[in-house]
Amino acid sequence: MTYRAPINDILLSLNHGAGLAAAVKAGHYGDFDGDITAAVLEEAGKFAGDVLAPLNKVGDEHGIKLDNGTVTTAPGWPDAYRQWTAAGWNAVSGPEAFGGQGLPLAINAACTEIWSASNVAFGLCPLLTLSAIEALDAHGSDELKAIYLEKLVTGEWTGTMQLTEPNAGSDVGALRTRAEKQGDGTYRIKGTKIFITYGEHDMTDNIVHFVLARLPDAPSGTKGISLFLVPKFMVNADGSLGARNDIHASGVEHKLGMHASPTCTMTMGDKGGAVGYLVGEENQGMRCMFTMMNQARLGVGLEGVGIADRAYQQALAYAQERRQGKAVGRKGDGMDPIIVHPDVKRMLMQMRSLTAAARTICYATAVALDVSARATDPKVRADAAARGALLTPIAKAFSTDIGNEVAYLGVQIHGGMGFIEETGAAQHYRDARITSIYEGTNGIQSIDLVTRKLGANGGASVWALTEELSGIVKQVETSNDPAFGTTGAKLRDALAALDRASKWLLERLATAPNDALAGATPYLRLFGATLGGCMLAGEALAAKANGDSEPQRYVALARFFAENIAVQAPSLEKTVTDSADAVTGADSVLAG
Repeated sequence: MTYRAPINDILLSLNHGAGLAAAVKAGHYGDFDGDITAAVLEEAGKFAGDVLAPLNKVGDEHGIKLDNGTVTTAPGWPDAYRQWTAAGWNAVSGPEAFGGQGLPLAINAACTEIWSASNVAFGLCPLLTLSAIEALDAHGSDELKAIYLEKLVTGEWTGTMQLTEPNAGSDVGALRTRAEKQGDGTYRIKGTKIFITYGEHDMTDNIVHFVLARLPDAPSGTKGISLFLVPKFMVNADGSLGARNDIHASGVEHKLGMHASPTCTMTMGDKGGAVGYLVGEENQGMRCMFTMMNQARLGVGLEGVGIADRAYQQALAYAQERRQGKAVGRKGDGMDPIIVHPDVKRMLMQMRSLTAAARTICYATAVALDVSARATDPKVRADAAARGALLTPIAKAFSTDIGNEVAYLGVQIHGGMGFIEETGAAQHYRDARITSIYEGTNGIQSIDLVTRKLGANGGASVWALTEELSGIVKQVETSNDPAFGTTGAKLRDALAALDRASKWLLERLATAPNDALAGATPYLRLFGATLGGCMLAGEALAAKANGDSEPQRYVALARFFAENIAVQAPSLEKTVTDSADAVTGADSVLAG
């Protein structure tokens, strides 16, 4: 099935739902010209539709091949990557001093959705390179930047993030990979990493690995971890590639989905140890790595949005073509397209509204991160950093949950044909599943939201956000537009439920932390549903005010979300506050 980037929806979400236009107007983006946004995204949509989307099924069916440490990607993959870098897409938000275009992260976030929708397995590679760029730019030495940063920014070389080991998954502090300092200031690294995305491939001449390892005298746990840059090939003084480093792919995983993305086991030390260069300071690797991880978590949330949009587009096209039964009350011969049936309409509206809400949450996260880095006022930067930190776990977890749910509904709308691989609906379902697991499971995101982001400043970041959302709801209530239905009332109830649940969790964090942890996942869902509903309402108001040619379609979308999704907020609140004992006291049931 072809893919068409929903540029109008993206622009409304980015400029108004996520607040990019207001931030530009306020001067937080310096001399950035917001008028170029549409042109950039139009071109991204064309590249995605013409080059990447046709390779999506090819990659899924062909997969990758490992032979003697060399990974061969699917047919067309290396050529598509060369076109990608030649067009400058890898450099969109990269620093201008190192060959980047210096555009806002928010623009790149919209592009990331487009790449993920057209071909999520392909888009994974530059997603991790972007994270590597952020870590090197923020923490690397001037010497390392001079050698590696421009190559990463332009996409000539790609980057990886190497944390996970067989005995150290979510508990990174348990890792055993070792690094020993050498007389020349380099380090020799020995160990094995697993689940390394694009750890080996044939699309670039070199791969720059960012590896977490432990020094011999390092403290235990996460306090004793350091970050190292480990190139696949050493780089000579003149910039040319030298000898092969002692790091190679010793295996690849056979996965449920993402077949075209090589997921590698990486081995270091077969020949004395891989040469690595310290990034940041010794024993400060987690601080450096979190620069990568937070960027990657937003990127994975955008993967969820992209997969959801692709699944929705395919389900909509199928529902318009597939004929089965008749519309209620219609007489005559022949059958109608299944889109006339109310339950199919309900599923399609659920798919589209969930996707739209997740999209805006992710874009709002990107705008907050932009402002935290670009604004000139220190208080504006600090407030934006707090907002970005609060939104990041929601963007990652809510959006990837939505990717899974929307892909599920896509299979359902296809009926029996959705269970058959040739339609493509099943691929979206398979590809989406990993997104709620990697870059920090969604359960970990929920814990982060409750213990760190909500608890960090006594809920101040939450109250500041909900006050803004309340302003949107007030505008809906005073608009007197009957097309909104009960949107205002439903969102007002959702905000009240979020407020009560947040205060309950803050109290329990201090007195009964296990009770708070038991409610973390439903709390994140409550937060996402409330935030997404208010943001969609804000977009609908903006579409009406800005003279959109079809503003009522956005009003209808906001109304559906409020009356079908956000309306669940009070029940989620009860799950958070009333079911802690049922979880913490479940040992007798789970004893076996």
